[in-house]
Amino acid sequence: MARTTHTSPAGAQTAAPAKKAPVNKSVPAKKATTVNKTSSASQITPDRLVVLDGEKAWTKSEIDEVLTDLREHRERLVATLGESEQEIADLMRDAGDGAGQDQADLGATSFERDYELTVLANEREMLTQVERALSHIDEGTYGVCDTCANPIGKNRLMAFPRATLCISCKQREERR
Repeated sequence: MARTTHTSPAGAQTAAPAKKAPVNKSVPAKKATTVNKTSSASQITPDRLVVLDGEKAWTKSEIDEVLTDLREHRERLVATLGESEQEIADLMRDAGDGAGQDQADLGATSFERDYELTVLANEREMLTQVERALSHIDEGTYGVCDTCANPIGKNRLMAFPRATLCISCKQREERR
């Protein structure tokens, strides 16, 4: 199992305690060799992916479903990003032309531009998460928490395929 280091409040790095991860015994939790980034679902074997104790191992159809969802989501995001970038380019071009506009129009244009920039940033972050999930699947590390290296849980991943943290680590992150 990979050990992670954490920075203490004083700034010193300490090794995370070596906890026994509740991993299905037939599934290795360590990082597998990297597979071609454009791998198909047929190259991914269910026994490479970790699950929580008490969960059944991943099936080929479940992996295919997650891959299909992630790839479709990526395609939608790429298309939406292109449209959003064009809208922002149009708003930026129009922003310099303030002649004949009153302050309310300029304010509305500024608000719309800020909103579009926020949406664009969120879409880029979501695309990064989708790409990271696909990469984890290719590497055989899908379902392993990025923080504690424990299994995330198949049910959580089926509901939210981009998850990179187990529930306890995600709750800890949200409390900060």
